[in-house]
Amino acid sequence: MLEILKNRFIENMDRHPNLQWEYVESRLKDNPAALKALRNMEESGGEPDTIGFDEAGEKLIFCDCSKESPAARRSLCYDDEALQKRKKNPPTGSVERLAKEMGIELLTEDLYYRLQQSGEYDLKTSSWIHAPESIRKKGGALFCERRYGRVFTFHNGADSYYSSRGFRGYICV
Repeated sequence: MLEILKNRFIENMDRHPNLQWEYVESRLKDNPAALKALRNMEESGGEPDTIGFDEAGEKLIFCDCSKESPAARRSLCYDDEALQKRKKNPPTGSVERLAKEMGIELLTEDLYYRLQQSGEYDLKTSSWIHAPESIRKKGGALFCERRYGRVFTFHNGADSYYSSRGFRGYICV
């Protein structure tokens, strides 16, 4: 896993111009749970890479950097509550449950926009993002995508699912 991450890190320096691989590697070697989560991200098509530090400048953020929403994480409704309410043609699972099983968090809207500053993602797909409780209480959820050279945030019922909508996750190390 470290070799895959190293190669991706070197090939995509624009995502993290002020970082050195040796520093990143030392943070990862001390964190087996993070390596397991990154492997889960990789195996489901996420192509994880670091996009730099969190706001406090203390932790490295790794997120899914695949050009499109990871294929193995599509056709899911937002959470288990929405899944249970969907009586007709329910999907096979929920985004929140799969993210938890993988050991990752859903990208926030801010992190999604930050990722989009390093490249162009979700040109053909869309990705569920973390929905604030105020939106979930009303049955909704949020997703993002890039169209027409711009990034958009949309809403949908949390019980909806589409073959072109998946989710992107992240971890902090």
